[in-house]
Amino acid sequence: MPRRTDLKKILLIGSGPIVIGQACEFDYSGTQACKALRDEGYEVVLINSNPATIMTDPDTADRTYIEPLTPELVEKVIAKERPDALLPTMGGQTALNLAVTLAKTGVLEKYGVELIGAKLPAIEKAEDRKLFKEAMEEIGVGVCPSGLAETMAEAKAIAQRIGFYPLIIRPAFTLGGTGGGIAYNQEEFEEIAQSGLEASPVSQILIEQSLIGWKEYELEVMRDMADNVVIICSIENLDPMGIHTGDSITVAPAQTLTDKEYQRLRDASIKIIRAIGVETGGSNIQFAVNPENGDVIVIEMNPRVSRSSALASKATGFPIAKFAAKLAVGYSLDEISNDITKKTPASFEPTIDYVVTKIPRFAFEKFPGSQPVLTTQMKSVGEAMAIGRSFQESFQKALRSLETGRAGWGCDRNEKLPSLEQIRAGLRTPNPERIFTVRHAFLMGMSVEEVFELTAIDPWFLRQIRDLLETEKYLKRRSLQQLTVEEFWAIKQQGFSDRQIAFATKSTEDDVRAYRKGLGVVPVYKTVDTCAAEFEAFTPYYYSAYERPPLSLADPSESPLSLAPESEILPSSKRKVIILGSGPNRIGQGIEFDYCCCHAAYALRADGFETIMVNSNPETVSTDYDTSDRLYFEPLTKEDVLNIIEAEHPAGIIIQFGGQTPLKLAVPLQDYLEKLKVQAEQSSDSSLLPVIWGTSPDSIDIAEDRERFEQILRTLNIAQPPNGLARSYNEALVVARRISYPVVVRPSYVLGGRAMEIVYSDTELERYMTYAVQVEPDHPILIDKFLENAIEVDVDAIADGQGNVVIGGVMEHIEQAGIHSGDSACTLPAQSLSSQVLDTIRTWAIALAKQLEVVGLMNLQFAVQGEQVYILEANPRASRTVPFVSKAIGLPLAQIAARLMSGRTLADLNFTQERLPQHIAVKEAVLPFEKFAGTDTLLGPEMRSTGEAMGIDLDFGKAFAKSQLAANQRLPLKGTVFVSMHNRDKVAVVPVVKDLIELGFQVVATAGTRQVLLENGLTDVELVLKLHEGRPNVLDWIKNEKIQLILNTPSGEDAQVDGRLIRRSALAYKIPLITTIAGAKATAAAIRALQAGPLDVKSIQAYHAEP
Repeated sequence: MPRRTDLKKILLIGSGPIVIGQACEFDYSGTQACKALRDEGYEVVLINSNPATIMTDPDTADRTYIEPLTPELVEKVIAKERPDALLPTMGGQTALNLAVTLAKTGVLEKYGVELIGAKLPAIEKAEDRKLFKEAMEEIGVGVCPSGLAETMAEAKAIAQRIGFYPLIIRPAFTLGGTGGGIAYNQEEFEEIAQSGLEASPVSQILIEQSLIGWKEYELEVMRDMADNVVIICSIENLDPMGIHTGDSITVAPAQTLTDKEYQRLRDASIKIIRAIGVETGGSNIQFAVNPENGDVIVIEMNPRVSRSSALASKATGFPIAKFAAKLAVGYSLDEISNDITKKTPASFEPTIDYVVTKIPRFAFEKFPGSQPVLTTQMKSVGEAMAIGRSFQESFQKALRSLETGRAGWGCDRNEKLPSLEQIRAGLRTPNPERIFTVRHAFLMGMSVEEVFELTAIDPWFLRQIRDLLETEKYLKRRSLQQLTVEEFWAIKQQGFSDRQIAFATKSTEDDVRAYRKGLGVVPVYKTVDTCAAEFEAFTPYYYSAYERPPLSLADPSESPLSLAPESEILPSSKRKVIILGSGPNRIGQGIEFDYCCCHAAYALRADGFETIMVNSNPETVSTDYDTSDRLYFEPLTKEDVLNIIEAEHPAGIIIQFGGQTPLKLAVPLQDYLEKLKVQAEQSSDSSLLPVIWGTSPDSIDIAEDRERFEQILRTLNIAQPPNGLARSYNEALVVARRISYPVVVRPSYVLGGRAMEIVYSDTELERYMTYAVQVEPDHPILIDKFLENAIEVDVDAIADGQGNVVIGGVMEHIEQAGIHSGDSACTLPAQSLSSQVLDTIRTWAIALAKQLEVVGLMNLQFAVQGEQVYILEANPRASRTVPFVSKAIGLPLAQIAARLMSGRTLADLNFTQERLPQHIAVKEAVLPFEKFAGTDTLLGPEMRSTGEAMGIDLDFGKAFAKSQLAANQRLPLKGTVFVSMHNRDKVAVVPVVKDLIELGFQVVATAGTRQVLLENGLTDVELVLKLHEGRPNVLDWIKNEKIQLILNTPSGEDAQVDGRLIRRSALAYKIPLITTIAGAKATAAAIRALQAGPLDVKSIQAYHAEP
């Protein structure tokens, strides 16, 4: 069927801020869908609250609403825009749930909006556990023995009927398995069932028999209106059932299925997608297979584009989201042509002649108190993917892509082996390090059978990785020069990195590289082409492989000639620029950096450069094959990046957009380029020497090196908080006493505030110096005076090669200094700073950018105490605030910066003065505390947020209210406020409490705080008891739902347990909790704005069109 002509305008819903379980794969799918629909001539309207996405760029859709994803506000957008159709399958679970609500409450019918891509009955059948089970029974596909409960009583009855533990609890309509888990006994069962019922929007949980230890597979399936069905990709989980697929190591295509078993899963998938009635688009179906007898059970199906769809798209080159959008508007699969081959239609199933491995990245170290154990609830914060010719190669490449300091599967550092007892425990309980525990088990002599018994990881995988150990042992017995060409090829084909070979042969990585190249062992680049080279591919999407040169016998009497292996890199005469991406998402380095890399590619491509993206993250827009001219899906390590530079000979390399990942490569790259320069001078050939574009690595180092940075500040007469450096506890003590407590301590060279703490006494300082940091003499500890109650300010500035500097934006933080800037809400323009302070900040920012010779972007952080300004730090690179500032002021800063790096000037680009918006934009951080039981929810100097949301309005109260709604904080409009403050804050909270009383709230407080409130003229404050003071105490109030809002700043050690319990309970009962005075003031302003009347919506294009 050709495309529908009755539809003119289509609304897309995004997935909101990045949370665990729903990351930037939906930015990738939403962006693809917008492009595909606009190419077909439709008008596209988008609503999404996450500013760090490419999809919310003003150019992606015709109209973009950066508004909270609530049914009320989506309805306002529908009323304003009057779309003909709503496509709900591109924004993850968030969009799907919203679409269901809008359909059920009659909003879609009221405005005549049709659901396309997935109709309501199909969504309900797939998502509602009971309907899904019934549909499966009808078509004879096995489902797990289970039951549905909507109350605790029903839950207990089902548990008894199934009869034995462990039991798995899965809430309906939640993402990333939120609220679910595995119960091994009755007490645990009641706890998890209760949290599951609360987490599910329809309070429904599925209780099923545990299939722990069964093998888990996923199939990506697409169907069109003509009932054509294609299987795009099979994915096998290396980890067995019992671990959420987002937390498992996964491999595509499936490795351990016989053809017969694969065909059974294929047939079942086709039956399932038809039975559920997904008319068009992609679906993800998960199966469990019993390793003992081959029984197949279907676990679940997502009737939408999912995390696995992004993985399958990147693994095969088949753009699932793009095709799903076209199917939704009436095309059939055989009418859509495959972009990569240009000859085959989308109904032609992809075939792949390589192996893809995805490994998740975790962040348990950010959440002390939480157990690093993996279950059916997703906890990973990102993932890396790698492509190789064999499982071994792609597995080792994926491990080194994760950026956890490993160069592969071990063989990269001296190991102290745990005891067998510890190894057995580490194998039995799934945890992020389990794959390395498998290594320890083999090193200690355990057999494949024993390891299989404990882990249920398929013996085929275990034999493959045990084989790597044999190679490693062989390597350790040889010196580098003893390795022959044949051995070198074989070792590299198993995915060993130069760093691992260097470790095993006791040489250096540079020696290995030189020797390897001398032997002629260099990688070739192969194409991801969807068809295993059956047709010619036109998209340059590459991965490296070590293919041995074939031999040619031209004349039988001569010795064979060695032919160069075929490298599939297409020749090109354009000037090339390599953009180094940011690798797997993690806390502290997320989608914001990927956004900057994409913008650099867009701008330079438009300016006639050939752009080359290097990245290893399958979720992102940067690894979409049409974002840049060429894509290398490779680890971001020195070895892999140098290989690409040698294959491509670029004119420029951009390292300042991908966060800390490429910055770590700055010095090695610079050294390599210096050597090239020397060689070129000797051979008088300087035809094409690559250069690192933008700010020099030396300037980046000055900003990171405390001692060099201070010299510049003294030259420019810029104040910074009193500080010092220490390499031991005694040195630290001297510094701390000189500058007086409280002090902030942290290691130099970090991103996301790793291991940063605020210390109030000598004993705390000693604990920090001994435990938190093993002090290395090369990286000293930085100690700064902590500025209490100071306002923190973030500035993004941009500079060209001629020394011109323009301020992009000045953001005022809402939380006070001492809370990591990535976790703090901030507002642009600033709300409370005097013009004198702002002038100082701007003058200093411009002076520093000139002094550091910045070319491109720079981020600075200041603290303001009264009228005194101090500089905290300067980073001459793109920062996580760039997308937010760009959306707020209506200028793509990252694109401008990329052009400046290529030699353009600010005057050329017509950006010579700061743009001050008429509206107010507020950015709020989104924190994943509910995923990490046992961790305190306090904010501090270490970053813990996974994403961010944005609120825009003409009034600060409304903009802040929108940012809270978008970050899933529902502010109460009436009710009771509980106040319990640290002595430092008791007086400061008085005006806020007065405000809340004026707004009609009742106030209750603990004894000390209540005393201060009464002394300051507030009469009506009821007393509530602390936990150790008797009952009914504050927890009873919370559990009886008598409290709607909590203001709580943490107090001394003894009461910390109290505070922590209160904070965890607030989280469990979804009560907004404010732990800072500034946050409390902003909340009062937001409640005032919400009481004044409902919020309104306006597109970002309309905001920027205003003069």
